[in-house]
Amino acid sequence: MSEETPSAERVLLPTAGAARTWAAARELARPHRRLAIGAFAALAAATGVGLLTQPLLGHIVDLVAESRPPQALTVPAVALVLVAIAQGSGTALGLSLVSRLGESMLARLRERFVERALRLPLDQVERAGSGDLVARVTGDVSLVAEAVRTALPELARSLLTIVLTFGALAVLDWRFLLAALLAVPIQAHTARWYVRNAVPLYRRQRVADGVRQQRLLDAIGGASTVRAFRLEDEHARRVTRSSWSAVELTMRGVRLVLRFYSRLHLAEYTGLAAVLVAGFLLVRSGSASIGTATAAALYFHSLFAPVNSALVLLDDAQSAAASLARLVGVADRPSDEGPEASGVAAQAVRESGGLKEPAVTVRGVRHAYEAGRPVLRGVDLVVGHGERVALVGATGAGKTTLAKLIAGIHRPTAGSVQVSAPAGPGPAVVLVTQEVHVFAGPLAGDLRLARPDASDGDLREALARVDALTWVDALPEGLVTVVGDGGHRLTATQRQQVALARLILADPPVAVLDEATAEAGSAGARTLERAADRALAGRTALVVAHRLTQAATADRIVVMEGGRIVESGGHDELRAAGGRYAALWESWSDARSSTP
Repeated sequence: MSEETPSAERVLLPTAGAARTWAAARELARPHRRLAIGAFAALAAATGVGLLTQPLLGHIVDLVAESRPPQALTVPAVALVLVAIAQGSGTALGLSLVSRLGESMLARLRERFVERALRLPLDQVERAGSGDLVARVTGDVSLVAEAVRTALPELARSLLTIVLTFGALAVLDWRFLLAALLAVPIQAHTARWYVRNAVPLYRRQRVADGVRQQRLLDAIGGASTVRAFRLEDEHARRVTRSSWSAVELTMRGVRLVLRFYSRLHLAEYTGLAAVLVAGFLLVRSGSASIGTATAAALYFHSLFAPVNSALVLLDDAQSAAASLARLVGVADRPSDEGPEASGVAAQAVRESGGLKEPAVTVRGVRHAYEAGRPVLRGVDLVVGHGERVALVGATGAGKTTLAKLIAGIHRPTAGSVQVSAPAGPGPAVVLVTQEVHVFAGPLAGDLRLARPDASDGDLREALARVDALTWVDALPEGLVTVVGDGGHRLTATQRQQVALARLILADPPVAVLDEATAEAGSAGARTLERAADRALAGRTALVVAHRLTQAATADRIVVMEGGRIVESGGHDELRAAGGRYAALWESWSDARSSTP
């Protein structure tokens, strides 16, 4: 099957280049220099002590060749035991320090990644597809973590062993070193060949994993729609294609590794044969003893494991490097892009004195999720401090997009959005939408997301203001009842009341409600409207109104159509004008009167 690539509409999240990836790794390691030096020193000492093993064994060979009495073997035998103990202790200490170093770096990377990922503009995540972000959070983080826990310590020890062993061969006789170096060109060529082929392959693998993840999320998340339109077979084919694409790339990786191993074996036997021939010639000429030649052969044979480990670890390293590049690509993203980065002005201005600017100022805002398909077309809007403005209009008019731009969720393609708010510890703007997520855990903990230092009394007061205290007290364990996944299930009205209680606790000067009470016809609709009124009291508010009764009570109504503001004024004023709002009100009133 052919390899599947991301669809044209998918714009994957950024991936860092090789230079930036390694620069980021150095930045992560910089605060832990002392730990790195200590780990290197412990491993170097342990490796150096371990290199005494081969000369001691060579000495024993010479003693036997000279027919020395058995008592002569006591000292080198005891020395071998001491070397083994010292090497084992030093290696354990060094590997422990290297592991701690790697885990510390990984923890910092995770923190940076999560921090930036949570601040990614939603439109960017939507263009990339949530599967791309999920694949980075799960698969990429797992690969890097595995490399840090296993590959990094082993690679550090292997490289030290290789360098010091070559030095020990030179001390025995420089001709042994020359013979051993015959294997290096084959190993170097193998490494270059492998890296050249592995880097692009593993990058394609990670992308294919992201595509597969997205296909699965699309199929599972939209299962009801898929079934409704009888699209099960088509989605199954899409998942199959993306899965086979990932499988093909994985099998290419397996074949690459097998060829890699075969070339390494050729290097091993070439070098060992050269060292044995050198030893034979040197012993025959009297330039070296049998014990020295034995030590040289043992030295080179002891290189098999570290050299192979170092080169084989290139497999893990290249895979981890590809994943690290994807994590760094997101972690490097500025946490708050300003006008210089995005080409637009989108900012919240905190003022400690009297507020001179309007609460919200929107100037010439244009926005498009896809090039050539504008959603907003030059919107200008000014909202005064304490004013409540309702946004109304047909589906697709641009109401939600404008609300999210003001809330800072998206950034305008052109124009500027400025929020002027009094100085305070909390956020300047809080957005409450129709889709509310209740986090798994005690209800009190979920509410304290808005204000971590809130007391139980503060929580109860906020719940009372949104008419939720009665049902909360009726829960099995009250405020500490576990809700969310695996816990007590809340109704849609209850979840929305929790969201409005969070709004009260966060106490922002500006609140944006995006159809937060849109439960037309439900028993909880009026309850939510009352709760929203109390939550918005004393704040500047922008309300995307699903129910026009909510718009009718606003200070001002802004009517949108085709991405533009077409009317603005009070309820009575707009009804009397006989324009777009009057038509919407009449249609909505007729629909209400015809509902049984």
